[in-house]
Amino acid sequence: MKFSTLVKIALLTFLVSNQIIAQQVYKEKFAHTFSIVARDKVTGEMAVAVQSHWFSVGSIVSWGQSGVGVVATQSFVNPAYGPDGLKLISEGKTAKEALEQLVAQDEGKDFRQVAFLDTQGNVSAFTGEKCVVSAHHIIGDNYSVQANMMLNDNVVPAMAKAFENYKNLPLADRVVKVLLAAQEAGGDIRGKQSAALVVVGAKPVKNSWEDKKINLRVDDHATPLVELQRLLEVHKAYEFMNKGDLAVEVGDMKNALKEYGAAEKLFPNNLEMKYWKAIALANNKKLDEALPIFKYIFEKDSNWKELTKRLPKSGLLSISKEELEKVIKL
Repeated sequence: MKFSTLVKIALLTFLVSNQIIAQQVYKEKFAHTFSIVARDKVTGEMAVAVQSHWFSVGSIVSWGQSGVGVVATQSFVNPAYGPDGLKLISEGKTAKEALEQLVAQDEGKDFRQVAFLDTQGNVSAFTGEKCVVSAHHIIGDNYSVQANMMLNDNVVPAMAKAFENYKNLPLADRVVKVLLAAQEAGGDIRGKQSAALVVVGAKPVKNSWEDKKINLRVDDHATPLVELQRLLEVHKAYEFMNKGDLAVEVGDMKNALKEYGAAEKLFPNNLEMKYWKAIALANNKKLDEALPIFKYIFEKDSNWKELTKRLPKSGLLSISKEELEKVIKL
């Protein structure tokens, strides 16, 4: 066989194999986007946050596990980087070692963009050479910001700058500010559609349902980051409510009312927050303080009055029949 024929066969084999890889990659989920993985050096909490012009970006891009790390896997997404990366880190590999191993095994690596971060603040990121421009990443102290298919080259530097500038904010608020900075700098060339935020703890948890300290998704919205920011505030309010409930359980009414008050301050028009505060007051011999709150709620929505009638049987409202009648007559 002539040398020229061998060259042609080799070239044809190369082209065919690359076409097969490309076809496989293009069948995978398409999530061009910008994201951040980050760690709070004080609390040890870790976060991954993302926005994209793609439906339900949080279902495939953002991964995290308390006591292990966080992962962002995007561009032509290989979702396996999430669970596989966290598994490798949990087995003792650093973020860099885990990412390098998975990239080396990935035939479609040229199309990938991935970032890993572990509990020690080790960070590693990879941007494949075939990611759609503008595409690159910046690794900093306890964080990495990455983006592809952006409108311009200003997006990723703007993200890094924002993370450095908002050091005094809690981690969740800080990474949302980073996403907002990316959008303001130009963002995804296609626009915006979905966003997500995951925050996990520094230490492992016993129960899987306790793993995510924050787990918020906006799957389809005209302004997903505005909605994500709103949901974060709702999350904070209900965290105050939960702390109030725990204080009630141990009879600490002073702290319970403080926590309920903090929740109400965030969402002053939320009837449910007002309602359970009134229930707590009534259960703790402060019915006179609860009555005007009940009256306000019942005037807004009579269903709450019906609910109040049902609570004594469940043990959630422990007042006398006379007191209950007083409430119901409002």
